[in-house]
Formats: sequence, structure tokens, C-alpha cells
Amino acid sequence: MKDKTLLFQSALQCRNNAYAPYSEFKVGAAIKSSCGKIFGGCNVENISYPCGTCAEAGAISALIADGETAIAEILIVADTANILPCGNCLQKIAEFGTPDTLVHSADLNGNIKTYTLKQLLPNVFDAKEIKNA
Repeated sequence: MKDKTLLFQSALQCRNNAYAPYSEFKVGAAIKSSCGKIFGGCNVENISYPCGTCAEAGAISALIADGETAIAEILIVADTANILPCGNCLQKIAEFGTPDTLVHSADLNGNIKTYTLKQLLPNVFDAKEIKNA
């Protein structure tokens, strides 16, 4: 539970810094790496849709920039009851996670639902697909 609390606090702080002047839908994400470090990201919109960046992508970029390459778990927070990563972000999470990577969905009150990546993306496209082509 302590890990989820830290992830929630980090994601919430990132959400508060989100740049969402067009949709006003702020999202924060926090990743715990396999080494236990936490990396955050927020959504950044752009007037030239769809040139924005999802919170999950920002957190993954911070993870990679620090030299880490493995996601142990990720928490996404927004002002909705069940915020889940979009398909593009699920594929990005899969690149650095495993089918058992935990994906937590939180609202602003800290109500958290947990899924595995496999539950959200059961038929992931991965390197095996390219090697079989």
C-alpha cells in the first residue's frame, strides 16, 4: 500500500502541473521502475491536435532519460472514476513492462483500481511479431 500511496502522490503532483488549456482534462502519471525509483509525467496539450503528449508517455520518457528501462508499475490519476491509458500508451507501457506490470487507475480522492497490463492489453504487439514477419 505504501508504494501505491507514493505513486499516487507523485502522479497527483504531476497532474497539478499538466498543461491542458483546451480540454481542461488534466492527467498525471507516476512510474515505479524495477529498481524502485519513481518517475512522473503529465499531459501536455498543443493547439495543433494531436501533437500533445500523454502523462504516461512523459513518465516513460523520464524513466528512459534516467537510464532505467523497466516499468514495475504505473499509476494514472485524473478527475474521473476510472482513467485508463489509451491504446498508444498501453503499447508504450508494454515496451518497458511485462504482462504482469501493475497499472493503477486513481481518481482525485485516491480511490484506486488495479489491473495487470495483460488485462488491459491481452494481445500485445511485441518484438516476436516482427521476428515472425
